[in-house]
Amino acid sequence: MLRPIRTGVRALSNLASWVAMGANAVGTLIVLGLVLIVNYDVVARGLFNAPFRGAYEVVQFSMVLIVFLQLPDVVRMNRLTRSDGFLTILSTSRPRSAGTIRRTINFVSGVFMLLVAYAIWPEFVEMYETKDFFGVPGIFTAPWWPIKLAIFLSATLCMILFFIKVIMPDPAVEPVRLNEHAEENA
Repeated sequence: MLRPIRTGVRALSNLASWVAMGANAVGTLIVLGLVLIVNYDVVARGLFNAPFRGAYEVVQFSMVLIVFLQLPDVVRMNRLTRSDGFLTILSTSRPRSAGTIRRTINFVSGVFMLLVAYAIWPEFVEMYETKDFFGVPGIFTAPWWPIKLAIFLSATLCMILFFIKVIMPDPAVEPVRLNEHAEENA
């Protein structure tokens, strides 16, 4: 009876992982585009005295997209900024207790992401329906709804990933640790 459930959770986990990696790649491409825009603005401003109109708004818009597009992959790979020194020490002497605490942290994190998604959804719907925008009319404007949608989808995907970590923790995916005692000449 548990086998079909595990198969379904694994399939959902694989799908969520692929979507998280794809969103991370899109976020990386946006970073590249942002670098190009900022460099263009600097060169155009310095050489031609013709800055890129709306550079500030594009940077502002892009930063939010980058963070929320890359967040699910950060969650997937256990690379969130946190202090897990206590759990690392505890896992050597009491691995079950450390695992329980990790699952609890992942559950609370999943609930938090659920609340973020729940809170942002009405804002997305309102911005989509009203066609509200930010920026300076006549210079540069962009709609708010893509940002709200990115936040909603990111929070939803993070929630799914956290809950998968609660149901089926992956011992192979551990936080990255540097080997402090490795020989330099090895």
